[in-house]
Amino acid sequence: MHQLTIAEMIRGLQSKAFSSMELTRHLLARIQQLDSSYNSFITVTEELAISQAEAADQRIAKGEAPTLCGVPVAHKDIICTNGIRTSCASKMLDNFIPPYDATIVENLNGAGTVTLGKTNMDEFAMGSSNESSYYGPVKNPWNTRCVPGGSSGGSAAAVAALLVPGATATDTGGSIRQPAALTNTTGLKPTYGRVSRWGIVAYASSLDQAGPIARNAEDAAYLLSALVSHDPKDSTSLNRPHEDFTEGLSNSIVGLKIGVPKEYFGEGLNAETAARVQDALKEFEKLGAELVDISLPHTELAIPAYYVIAPAEASANLSRFDGVRYGHRCENPKDLRDLYMRSRGEGFGEEVQRRILVGSYALSAGYYDAYYNKAQQVRRLIKQDFVQAFEKVDVIMGPTTPSPAFELGAKGADPVAMYLEDIYTIATNLAGLPGMSIPCGLVNNLPVGLQITGNYLDESRMLNVAHQYQQVTDWHQASAV
Repeated sequence: MHQLTIAEMIRGLQSKAFSSMELTRHLLARIQQLDSSYNSFITVTEELAISQAEAADQRIAKGEAPTLCGVPVAHKDIICTNGIRTSCASKMLDNFIPPYDATIVENLNGAGTVTLGKTNMDEFAMGSSNESSYYGPVKNPWNTRCVPGGSSGGSAAAVAALLVPGATATDTGGSIRQPAALTNTTGLKPTYGRVSRWGIVAYASSLDQAGPIARNAEDAAYLLSALVSHDPKDSTSLNRPHEDFTEGLSNSIVGLKIGVPKEYFGEGLNAETAARVQDALKEFEKLGAELVDISLPHTELAIPAYYVIAPAEASANLSRFDGVRYGHRCENPKDLRDLYMRSRGEGFGEEVQRRILVGSYALSAGYYDAYYNKAQQVRRLIKQDFVQAFEKVDVIMGPTTPSPAFELGAKGADPVAMYLEDIYTIATNLAGLPGMSIPCGLVNNLPVGLQITGNYLDESRMLNVAHQYQQVTDWHQASAV
C-alpha cells in the first residue's frame, strides 16, 4: 500500500478496496521500521492517526467523505498542531506544545486527512541541507550519505522513502522546491498569500509560504486544493474564489510558451544537471510547447538581497523567544539580562544565531538604508524582471538546484557555499511568484529537479504543465527504496 499515490489511495478508499485504518497502520509500521535510517520524523502521532483513521472510515461508510478523507499526511514541524509538540527542530521550542492548529492543519483535518506525525527540518527553517536540526540531520533516501535538501528535508525524505504519500512544507527561499529536487519528489510553493501563514512559526514574514510535497503533480494538486483558503486571521491572505487544482490537469499544452532564462544556464551549473534539464525542455517541445529565450538580468542579485531581507525579518520574528513566556529557559539566571542572553544562546543553534546577527546589523541605525532598504530596492527590480518576462511567456523553466545532492558535512564549514544552493529558487520568493520542482532525471543515481515558475495565481497552469510532462516521462516514478 505504501507504493500507492494519493490519487490511487483516494480511489481505493472510495471503492472500499481497503480502509483508512489499514492504510494508516501499514504506514505507521513502516515509519517505525525504517525511519531510523532517514530521521525524517521528529514526532510520530500514532494515537491521533488511529483515531483520525477510524473517524475517516466512518465518514466514508456514511457516504459523507470529502475527496482526501482517510489519506495519511505529515506536517513540517514548523506548523502548529494542537496538543502536539511543534519544535521548529530547535532546542528553543523542544518543549512547546501549541494550544491550537495552524489554518492549513485545520483545512486538512476538515478534509479528513490522517496526521502521521511532524517532520524534521532545518532549525527554524534556516538552511539548505537539513543539517541544522537540533534532532540531527535528515538523510536522503537515495543515498543516506547525502543531504535531502532543506529546510523541508524531512517532509521530502518521508515522501521519497514511501513513509507517507504527501506532506506539508514551507518555502522561504526554496525550501519546498530544493528538497523536492534532491529527493525525486514534486514540491510546490504557491503564490505569496495563497495559503494562510496563521499558525506557522514565522521565519521571514514577507517570504514564507506553505505548500505540498508529494510524489507527482496530480497528488500535489489534490493537497493544494485543500490547503488554499482565505483566512481573516492572516492579513496577507488573498481572498480568491476556491479552486479545484485537479480540474485542468489534462488540458493540452500545445502552443505553451516556455521562457528559458540564460542566467540559469551559466557558470556554477553542473553540466550533467544542465543536460537533464535540457532533455526535459525537449520533451515539452514534443508536447507542442515553444521555447523562448529570455533574460532575468537581476538574478545574480537575488542571493545578496535575500540574505539581507530574510535575516532582518528573522531577527524581528525570533526576538519573541526570550526565555520568559515559553520555550527554552536557562537555569538560575542572575538577572534579566542574563536570562535573555543565556536562554537565547543555549536555545538557538549556530545558523540561527548567524542570521539573527546579520539581520540585527542590517536593521541597526546607520545601516538600514545601506543594506535593508537597498535590498528591498533590488527586490523590486527582480520582480520587474519577472513581470516583463511574463508579458512574453506563460511559464519559466530551468534547473531547481545547481547540482544533485551533496554529502552530509560537505558544506557545513562554508555558509556562503550553502547559500548558493538556492541561487535558482530565491528570486521566486522575492517576487512572490508560484514555483514548483518536478523530477526530470538522474545524475550518478541522484535525482535532478526541473523548476517551473508560474505567473501570479497561475498554480493551475503550472500543475497542468507538470502533469502533462509526467504523462510522457516516468522519472517521478523512480523510487529510492
